[in-house]
Amino acid sequence: MRTSITVLLLFASFNIFGQKADTIYTNNQKIACNIKDVGQDAVTYVYPGEDVTNSLFKNAIQKIVFKSGRVQTFSEATSYKTVNGVEDFDNVTLTSVESEVKGLFKVGDVSAKARGTTTLSSMEKVKERANKKMKIVAAMMGANIVYLTQNNTSENHAGSRYEAGKATSTNLSGVAYSNKLPNFDDFQKLIGNKTSFLAYQRAELSGSDADYSSDKISKNVQVFKVYNESGLIMATAKIDGVKNDTFRVISFSNEDFTLVWKDGDTIYNWRIKL
Repeated sequence: MRTSITVLLLFASFNIFGQKADTIYTNNQKIACNIKDVGQDAVTYVYPGEDVTNSLFKNAIQKIVFKSGRVQTFSEATSYKTVNGVEDFDNVTLTSVESEVKGLFKVGDVSAKARGTTTLSSMEKVKERANKKMKIVAAMMGANIVYLTQNNTSENHAGSRYEAGKATSTNLSGVAYSNKLPNFDDFQKLIGNKTSFLAYQRAELSGSDADYSSDKISKNVQVFKVYNESGLIMATAKIDGVKNDTFRVISFSNEDFTLVWKDGDTIYNWRIKL
């Protein structure tokens, strides 16, 4: 009798193991599936009991745990650095390779420009200033990588008696992405039913600024609504002295959360105490 029970348990265990699925760990979720192919740019898979083939770009995948127990990690996803706010702008990557942002989350269009002060200004230093500014803009939007669609630098042009001189300038445009968005459900659980908060820090960068400015503040914040818009955490809120009432949550922790708002060519971050 004992032998029969043991055989049945082993048979059941074998069946359970045999039905175990592969697991894809993305930046935001776990997917139980059957892996069909790990290609150069993407992974194809099917859900258990289905025949439809799905695919994910490798940029969005942290690792795969196969049913055999083997683990495959992906350097594409682990190469991105964390950006929680403007102070992390050095963690932003600028790229002109479109494949490096496939599968990532778009957070918005971005641009930056820098101009020399005289016709003797260093082109390389002006480029560096433009790149730094682009990273700051991206960080203030909660992005950690920017796909550059425009990267133009003009040379210094000496003037004459008939024409004014022009200093070198660099103009950048692109699309800001993040490999991981803040989780809407986790943010809702964090703030609960609370609606009144205090903003204690503000960062600002305008189109003509070379660097961002940051100052300590004390402003009342009233949050009326928090909602999910295509994976982005949006908030309808009132900050004392601010005309805008729609913001986006770019990051949060157990101590605070950060809102972003763009007004023309000026971008703002507010850090709010929990």
